[in-house]
Amino acid sequence: MSTIFGKILAGEIPADRVYEDDRCIAFRDVNPCAPTHLLVIPRKPLAQLDAMEEADEALVGHLMRVATLVAKQAGIDDFRLVVNNGAGAGQSVFHLHLHVIGGRDLSWPPG
Repeated sequence: MSTIFGKILAGEIPADRVYEDDRCIAFRDVNPCAPTHLLVIPRKPLAQLDAMEEADEALVGHLMRVATLVAKQAGIDDFRLVVNNGAGAGQSVFHLHLHVIGGRDLSWPPG
């Protein structure tokens, strides 16, 4: 796991973790775009969403559930969940991750 997220998972780089289980971790984004900006990442090293296989469906569903849990823990009911797939979509770390963004009014369309 040579990405920054792989290093966070390995404990080589610290992160402000807000949730952890055997399938994923969630932590505060170091460059937040809103008052609440959390990242949920799987322990399994999937590069991006379109790299998932049928066997990963339960894992990706679990990530979505954890995103909801950490949003509630952060005290936000209204939030945006973002998954970038590929560099052209804004993905800069090629380890699947969900952005949980909230704590302020969010405009639409994003980007």
